[in-house]
Amino acid sequence: MIAAQAKLVYHLNKYYNEKCQSRKAAISKTIREVCKVVSDVLKEVEVQEPRFISSLSEMDNRFEGLEVISPTEFEVVLYLNQMGVFNFVDDGSLPGCAVLKLSDGRKRSMSLWVEFITASGYLSARKIRSRFQTLVAQAVDKCSYRDVVKMVADTSEVKLRIRDRYVVQITPAFKCTGIWPRSAAHWPLPHIPWPGPNRVAEVKAEGFNLLSKECYSLNGKQSSAESDAWVLQFAEAENRLILGGCRKKCLSVLKTLRDRHLELPGTPLNNYHMKTLVSYECEKHPRESDWDENCLGDRLNGILLQLISCLQCRRCPHYFLPNLDLFQGKPHSSLENAAKQTWRLAREILTNPKSLEKL
Repeated sequence: MIAAQAKLVYHLNKYYNEKCQSRKAAISKTIREVCKVVSDVLKEVEVQEPRFISSLSEMDNRFEGLEVISPTEFEVVLYLNQMGVFNFVDDGSLPGCAVLKLSDGRKRSMSLWVEFITASGYLSARKIRSRFQTLVAQAVDKCSYRDVVKMVADTSEVKLRIRDRYVVQITPAFKCTGIWPRSAAHWPLPHIPWPGPNRVAEVKAEGFNLLSKECYSLNGKQSSAESDAWVLQFAEAENRLILGGCRKKCLSVLKTLRDRHLELPGTPLNNYHMKTLVSYECEKHPRESDWDENCLGDRLNGILLQLISCLQCRRCPHYFLPNLDLFQGKPHSSLENAAKQTWRLAREILTNPKSLEKL
């Protein structure tokens, strides 16, 4: 048993050093290329409208606010200033969303975003995004990369297609620190020893973002109040959660397997599903020793089996907001197809670790 486990870990490490590292290098190169174009577009936006200041900056070889959805799809979060006069309200009526309400009607004129406040005092995510979309469309025509970048039509999101190869969504957002949403108040679960009080404090200090984008749970049937709502996102908190042991290596292997074998019709799976399942696996295996390098095979196997189960049940709960289903709106046939494909993959890796050389 131990010999089989060691063999799997050996082949996984080889896979990591060869396939995962080359994937990372290729994506880093793409990110540089994409960020050059996005920065140029945002510079033009800022000239027209100084309230939309580009927050895309590089720190320690990574771009602040950039998320990789797949090797050809990215999201850039554009942090807006001055949320000050609004109260953050998440009463659970819109899973995964919250609203920003004027703390005092008399402060309306003091807000930097006065023309985007609805009659009932809400700062409208949709109105801000609509204005931003107009500005980006104008900037695309003026910027120095206008030959290689165009707006993606037929969507209320702000999406750019670059060199006909990459798609980048630019999402206006507010950063919320020093508060933690009520809809995530159940976390951490009292009977689970992971991640421990110090890490919990760090994660909560990271806070969360409020994004102006279409909300999963509303799935096309938006009333005006709902389209004014902001989507909760916990990217920094989630990144902090999976530090230590072989967690990040495990995620890297999962992302690489997804890119090479689970990029299927209907795009049932993305990197975020993988990241979510790593967090759940941490709860199931709360001890640090469970994440030693020699446990990499066991953890990967556990996550692939959990993924198959989620695909078969057609439900993958968000880690911090379990009422939110990350498979919402995905075609059933594509989830079934992904379950079969993941099962083939898991069986292949488990019964014949050497097959990783070809995967």
